[in-house]
Amino acid sequence: MPTAVDIFCGSGGVTQGLRSARWRVLAACDNDPVATATYRANHPRTKLVDGDIRLDDTIDRIASAVRGRAVDLLVICAPCQPFSSQNRHRGDDEREQLIVRALAVAERLKPAMVFFENVPGLATPTYASIVAQVRTKLDELGYVVSDPLLRDAADFGVPQRRRRCIMLAARTRDAVDTFVSLDMTMPRKTVFRAIADLERLESGQASAEDALHRARTHQSIAVERLRHIPADGGSRSSLPAHLELRCHVGKPRSFSDVYGRMAWQDVAPTLTTGCTDITRGRFAHPEQHRAITLREAARLQSFPNDYEFRGNDSDIARQIGNAVPPEMIKAFVPAFRAALKASQR
Repeated sequence: MPTAVDIFCGSGGVTQGLRSARWRVLAACDNDPVATATYRANHPRTKLVDGDIRLDDTIDRIASAVRGRAVDLLVICAPCQPFSSQNRHRGDDEREQLIVRALAVAERLKPAMVFFENVPGLATPTYASIVAQVRTKLDELGYVVSDPLLRDAADFGVPQRRRRCIMLAARTRDAVDTFVSLDMTMPRKTVFRAIADLERLESGQASAEDALHRARTHQSIAVERLRHIPADGGSRSSLPAHLELRCHVGKPRSFSDVYGRMAWQDVAPTLTTGCTDITRGRFAHPEQHRAITLREAARLQSFPNDYEFRGNDSDIARQIGNAVPPEMIKAFVPAFRAALKASQR
């Protein structure tokens, strides 16, 4: 069974994807106490290190958790906020160095391959120096690194538009080329397929059978606005003048997704940490007059129904919005396996 280590594991999306494809995740690391509580609840057999990757002690503890076993894949999904277009401190955020610091784990464990996943911003000229530092360090460690590749999770079994930047490092050029050349795409999965079977809810209602399927309690004016927005992809452009938000008057393109509905036969928009808030994006249900529930968000992020989340509603929304979609990682597994085989030739 192939082995992996999951760095910046969060609530466990990467581990879930790998485990569902029959990989063994030997160890994981994160320093978010709520996310690690979720991780432990779902992956009790993986050695989880609660710690800051910048500390030598954390690197030591990860190595101790692996116990000298061979590691086929090290996954580094460093926090994406430093590389986000929404970051006001782009290019001057100390968290940018976390992706470089994580290479200390690669130096210690000597995995066959290293996989990086982050936001598309990492591939922009703003962060060329960060990518160069990663390349230089991996070259020193004996790895060949792919160019940054832009991919959309919607093309890999996730019912959500989520553009990502990925890179793979391996011991041979043949392994990297094998990974890059394989077509791992699959037919897109729609919002309808992902959530249409769930119980209907009105604002403030909750399912008696599913603790995560509970609707936020919206103010009456918010519900009134939603009643005026057409089902199946409608937007706030349909609001009558008396229901327009004052900050939007005369600005049809400003925050145009606010109060927008998802479309049944399309993928969902990119889920964020505010994915159950209709004022934070196109997060209204396609036809019901409410924001999507945590259960609907988890499904759109491709978590299985039996995945347990810890924390309050805000904590859970944050974990879902920050997660790496498990089904995307699972879709990459055939390419990981092929690259691993090529690296051993």
